[in-house]
Amino acid sequence: MRTNIRGFVTVIFAAALLLASASLVPAQDHFKKVDELLKQYYDLGLFTGSVLVSDRGKIYEKGYGLANREWDIPNAPDTKFRLGSITKQFTATLILQLVEQGKIKLDGHITDYLPDYRKDTGDKVTIHNLLTHTSGIPSYTERPDYVSDISRNTFTPADLVKKYASGDLEFEPGTKFSYDNGGYFILGAIVEKITGKPYEQVLKERIFDPLGMSDTGFDHLETILPKRATGYSKNPTGFVNSSYVDMSVPYAAGSLYSSARDLYKWDRALYSDKVLSAASRELMFKPNLSNYGYGFFIGETPIGNAKVKTISHSGGINGFATLIVRLVDSQSAIILLSNVEATVSLSKISRAITNILYDQPYDAPKRSIAETLMDTYAARGTDAAIAQYRDIKGTKANDCDMSELELTVLASRLIAAKKNADAIAFLKLNTEAFPQSANAQVTLGRIYLTNGDKASALAAAKRALEIDPKNAGAIGLMKQIEGTTGNTPKSDDKTPLEKFVGEYPLTPDLLFSVTVEGGKLMGQATGQDKLELERESDLGFVIKVADAHFTFVKDEKGTITGLVLDQNGQHIEAKKK
Repeated sequence: MRTNIRGFVTVIFAAALLLASASLVPAQDHFKKVDELLKQYYDLGLFTGSVLVSDRGKIYEKGYGLANREWDIPNAPDTKFRLGSITKQFTATLILQLVEQGKIKLDGHITDYLPDYRKDTGDKVTIHNLLTHTSGIPSYTERPDYVSDISRNTFTPADLVKKYASGDLEFEPGTKFSYDNGGYFILGAIVEKITGKPYEQVLKERIFDPLGMSDTGFDHLETILPKRATGYSKNPTGFVNSSYVDMSVPYAAGSLYSSARDLYKWDRALYSDKVLSAASRELMFKPNLSNYGYGFFIGETPIGNAKVKTISHSGGINGFATLIVRLVDSQSAIILLSNVEATVSLSKISRAITNILYDQPYDAPKRSIAETLMDTYAARGTDAAIAQYRDIKGTKANDCDMSELELTVLASRLIAAKKNADAIAFLKLNTEAFPQSANAQVTLGRIYLTNGDKASALAAAKRALEIDPKNAGAIGLMKQIEGTTGNTPKSDDKTPLEKFVGEYPLTPDLLFSVTVEGGKLMGQATGQDKLELERESDLGFVIKVADAHFTFVKDEKGTITGLVLDQNGQHIEAKKK
């Protein structure tokens, strides 16, 4: 017993020393290591952007790489970057301010503040549910038409809420966590309704101006914005300008821009009563389901024998990746803003910096195997790149980041460049390198299905379920495949086309009408062209040009009662009217 107590005390004592050590080593020693680390990431082509690290009130700030590659303009600490989902913490702050003023209740419902919202769901979902991603409202950014259509159009908040943030609930509010941009979009609309002012004006008056955040605001492409960073992506040939997104679409869930310096002002304000009372800040930083507070994830990072409390959130939007990590035990902060999307996980960088601040060993960056193979692919093709991968894995694996995500990143760039066959080759290599990864099989299966190779997609889905029977991605893929495959029955076994005729509401605003014309089954969604539904099985049909697969549902009497739509990973059920 005495030995166990001594061991326990030793661990606690070591932890106390560890947490105190950050105050014993000069900040400049920490910053020298931080600079060396980030220079390594930059030299390897893994980070481009701006960084600010605070350590006991001392500041390290620096820009890496170019804010604009066409004019060779470098990044700096005051360069302005799109924030993506870091926006949510500012939206949450406005809501809490209105709660403090008695204008909103956290247990109030959507329809209490937006009376035009559909009552059947709006009467169930609370403000707390919206803040904590537990509403059950489907995220509009996960819709199959988000990138191709929704993201490129301009919407008023009321229009987007009605069209794309009012879907049927996916689960009972409060029972599950499901990250949802739609919920925060609705919160922005509520702010406007309560205050009678545009969301961006309320932000400026209540947060940005009081805190002197002059480099922060709602991003409008048409605005001449000094020191605005350009966002970039990468494809097989190198850097390209990122794809367009209309900033009315991310709105209160992701449309702000800021600089590293301004975000540090924000970090400091959250230790005071400048924008929120102590009681409101306690609510904001209280972990709920999946450790999500109001606009922040609340967690603990293991550091040696201790754990450091972290309050953090990342952001990602076309051409940009962002991260803010608040180390509240020492009131330190790590702010990483990048104007190149998905080159490296910013959390990997922040974890190394956290270890540096607490005088612990940290992992130095390694050359990305995806970047290495991409160069070879561009110069000599797929076979040469795969041969190089095998050689590096066999002889120099420690020199590169050989993690599973790397080959997936490479494949995603090829898919974006419409090089699906080459992407499949690298995804097959990924399943070979990680034979016990269900996710690797699912990723491969999805691209097979996109290519119309259902047999190979089915094999990949079955293998994924063998590895992990509970894998959600594998279960979803299998359901999608089962709705599109099967032997075509004999003609006398087919359900007559006339039985499918009717109207099927896919969403409250999207009606799918099925008719028979000239011996063909035709489908038409609200506001869209009429297209042929080609039969794949007795109850299975496909609209090939949209890769949309429909499985009709019938009862015991053979009456068609509904359908299921599977498209781009989306699974939508609709009852026949």
